[in-house]
Amino acid sequence: MKKIIYTLTLLVSLLSCNSQEPMQFSEKALNDSFINLDGNETTFKSILETHKGKNIVIDIWASWCSDCIKGMPKVKALQEQFPDVAYVFLSLDRGQDAWKRGIKKYNVTGDHYYLPNAKDCDFADFVNISWIPRYMLINKASEIVVFNVIEANDDKLIEALKK
Repeated sequence: MKKIIYTLTLLVSLLSCNSQEPMQFSEKALNDSFINLDGNETTFKSILETHKGKNIVIDIWASWCSDCIKGMPKVKALQEQFPDVAYVFLSLDRGQDAWKRGIKKYNVTGDHYYLPNAKDCDFADFVNISWIPRYMLINKASEIVVFNVIEANDDKLIEALKK
């Protein structure tokens, strides 16, 4: 019995060490291409550099996603509570027209970018998008401090923004 407990403890310890969330984006993710509202291509690195020195909330969403739409009032409340934060919306929509219509229809305020290859790209591989909406927080020092929450009012996100 002691061997089983020891083995389980060791296994849990090893697995928990490997599940640490990243603090920086990979070079591949930073160099991945996005499309801005003007139709121009840009890198994720350029998107982050636009807001260097600020906290950045990243919202990965799509206009067809009912959970994303239901969560928009929470995003708007977050924006009211933390107006000095940059809000970057990354869309997994199936086309640019649907993406742009969704921004207008749901009055989504912030910086908008479209992932042309949706979940089949280096950025999506790094982030490992398993559910949307998906929120991340990049702090003023350009570190990922919240890697994966699915509610804009998640305590982890709120507390990190207060720092």
